[in-house]
Amino acid sequence: MSNRHERHSFLGERSEEVIKSIRCGIVGVNGGGSHGVQQFGHVGLRRFVIYDPGNVDTESNFSRNVISTIKDFERQAPKVDLAERALRGTVGRDLELEPHACRWQERPEPLATCDLIFGGVDTFKERHELEAFARRYLIPYIDIGLDVNTVAGEPPRMAGQVILSMPGSPCMWCLGFLTEERLALEAARYGDVGGRPQVVWANGVLASTAVGIAIDLFCDWTGTLRKVVHLSYDGNSGCVTPHTTLPYLDSGRCSHYPLSDIGPPRYSQL
Repeated sequence: MSNRHERHSFLGERSEEVIKSIRCGIVGVNGGGSHGVQQFGHVGLRRFVIYDPGNVDTESNFSRNVISTIKDFERQAPKVDLAERALRGTVGRDLELEPHACRWQERPEPLATCDLIFGGVDTFKERHELEAFARRYLIPYIDIGLDVNTVAGEPPRMAGQVILSMPGSPCMWCLGFLTEERLALEAARYGDVGGRPQVVWANGVLASTAVGIAIDLFCDWTGTLRKVVHLSYDGNSGCVTPHTTLPYLDSGRCSHYPLSDIGPPRYSQL
């Protein structure tokens, strides 16, 4: 084990080799995704496919993006450029990166070659599409998300989630996180929602938790990651706990994405 990974020795004898071999897809690098880029680079991953069509075009990016600077705002830098800079600063010459300054749906083929997909997207629709894609190619998908809701007369409530969606195991529909009602409500509000509240410390908690799950998934250092992961984050109390619905899942299998439905979708002529 190299000097760089000597403090990771508890992950296992082959952990350095395993971590270096992982090809990680990151979709969205503004909020939690920027933390993911930073931490995956530090932990030792070196192979990445990254998607984000945006630029650092507002100063509000600084409230949630840990890899941006004032100069990036001044030059309206593409967010994938920030990701590349951050990774080159931690990975160095060993970096293997495919940056795509577009929506992943416009160029999905590289994403299908990944061993893991990390989603830092904003909408339920985007989560549904990413998970469906990951299931077709038998790729683990880790989703993180954060929201802040206010009720008159009460303090704001900050809440988030970390979900590991594994092929064959319960999906985000099985967990009740994705529902037709949520998708319909989101579609009805399309264009009127505006920017959702985001803060750097909460995104950091969620991304750190997700990175830890990813490393355990590949290195199995705890020996306990055998079931679906659905964690709830209470930002007001600072607690991350298993979601309350987990004990009530009907089964350990997914009925929404049969394992027979894999590979590129096939279309029949009517």
